[in-house]
Formats: sequence, structure tokens, C-alpha cells
Amino acid sequence: MQRPAPDEYYNYYHGYISQTSETEDVLKLMDSQPGHLRSILEGSPEDKGLYAYAQGKWSIKELLSHIIDGERIFAYRVLRISRGDETPIEGFEQDQYIENSNANTRTFADLLEEFELVRRSNMLMLRNMSEADAARMGTASDKSVSARAIVYIMAGHVTHHANILKERYLV
Repeated sequence: MQRPAPDEYYNYYHGYISQTSETEDVLKLMDSQPGHLRSILEGSPEDKGLYAYAQGKWSIKELLSHIIDGERIFAYRVLRISRGDETPIEGFEQDQYIENSNANTRTFADLLEEFELVRRSNMLMLRNMSEADAARMGTASDKSVSARAIVYIMAGHVTHHANILKERYLV
């Protein structure tokens, strides 16, 4: 899948898209991310999942739940835009989603399995998307965006949060 041009997404998302290298195959990166998250959390005790690095920040389990929520929402956006649906797609309030996620009552294994299964399902959709479908433009969160830009945002979103896990939670 071709990398999106800067005019295919709102500048705010450049931070996520820049988490992927210019030459990297985004689908291969996405395939590797569930295993990468597993390896980061391997051996962590369940009670560590309730740790937040600062007041008002999500716990590790809430962060994993946020990654899952993002995966689902981004995939929904990719599906609609790639299929030519021009209806604007609303944004979502991530903190409200986390408040209602029950993430802290779940196990690491359960959260990681859910992410892996959602990602596997999304990969089937993405691998069968033509370049023309990926290049289609739509509107999400009141901003113009291509389906392929959202794919790169999906990959960068997970990389971004995996880095935060390593740098701020598991030090």
C-alpha cells in the first residue's frame, strides 16, 4: 500500500504516520504489532496492569483497551471510506470510551488476545483493498482523509503507544 501524501490527512495525524518509516511495508509492520505488544508485556504481573505513570493517566490495561478501541474505530473509517461512503464520520471521545471499558478488570492475556483477533480481521480487509480503494478520500472528525492515511495512522497509533509503554510504564 502506497504511503499517503501529506494532503491526504490532517496535519495532526503526521505524528502517527511518521512512526512508520518511509520504506517500511505498513502491512508487514501491522502484522508484527500484536506480537510486539505481547513481548513488551511478557512476564508482567497482573497487578502491574493497574499502574499509571502519573495522576490522571490511564493504567496499562486502559492503554491496551484504548489501542483496541482505536483499532476498531480506525478500521471502521477505512471500511467506509474505501467503499466510497461519503457520509462524514464523527469523532469519538477516547476518555469516555476508557471510563466504560472495564479494562482494569481484565487480564493482560484477554486484552492482548482481543487486539490480536481484531487486528487479524482488519488485515484480511486491508490485504484485499486495491490501491484505488485505499486512495479514496472521505471525512472523519470533520477532516478530509484517505483510507490509506488511516491505515498508516492505525500502524503509527500502536507504535506510539508501544513506545509509551516502554518509556513511561515499564521503566
